Amino acid sequence: MPNVGEMAPDFELQNQDGKTVKLSDFRGSKVLLFAYPKAGTSGCTVQACGFRDNFPQISTSNAVVLGLSPDEPAALAKWIAKENLGYDLLSDPDHGILEAWDAWGEKSMYGKKYMGVIRSHWIIGEDGTVLDAQVKVSPKKSIEKALKFLASD
Repeated sequence: MPNVGEMAPDFELQNQDGKTVKLSDFRGSKVLLFAYPKAGTSGCTVQACGFRDNFPQISTSNAVVLGLSPDEPAALAKWIAKENLGYDLLSDPDHGILEAWDAWGEKSMYGKKYMGVIRSHWIIGEDGTVLDAQVKVSPKKSIEKALKFLASD
């Protein structure tokens, strides 16, 4: 995972429309990149809609929002339409980027261990430097911490 103060490694993934999006496409703006386990699930909807609902405050900070999950583009497009999300969701089906950012690992539910997305978010500066990293964060705390960081930056 890139640490705070380090350059965020560039990547390119397909968005909900099947278009290639590069992290470096957003140089000159801050990027609020959040990783979530699965489109349409309750916690993920809380997180995604929280960023949607606070988008005016986020954009005041010269920031854009990008979501990141292993979901396929069609599932992402369906979720965007259902929840009226006004930002791109990126598909990482082989979880290569999620792994590189330490947002993929062992999880446990009902005593069963499995590999999956570790809910996280990062704020990347206009120059591509990681300004803030929150790994293993709850949906509500992710929203609160990101908004607080952007307001203080």
